[in-house]
Amino acid sequence: MPQYPLVPQPGGTQSTLNITAATVIKALPGRVYTVSVLVAGSAAGAVYDSTSTSGNTAADQIASLPNAVAFINTNAWPCANGIVVAPGTGQTVAVAWS
Repeated sequence: MPQYPLVPQPGGTQSTLNITAATVIKALPGRVYTVSVLVAGSAAGAVYDSTSTSGNTAADQIASLPNAVAFINTNAWPCANGIVVAPGTGQTVAVAWS
């Protein structure tokens, strides 16, 4: 029986869970696949193409995290600099990335 090539599955090769404060997920270029807002919080958060948890602006932002429980599919969004996740006040999020 022939062995056919394995088909790549969409999704990140890494995950970071229980993010409650601004966190540098990856300090090198990478891709963001999905972000889950697990606890809504009282303010929206964001995901940035950056290597720093401070000084990020709308020019660096790749996704907004609503202040509601949600699942955000970013379709393997490429980040040229790095990946920073900054939950809003009271939010808990998880992210799949590579």
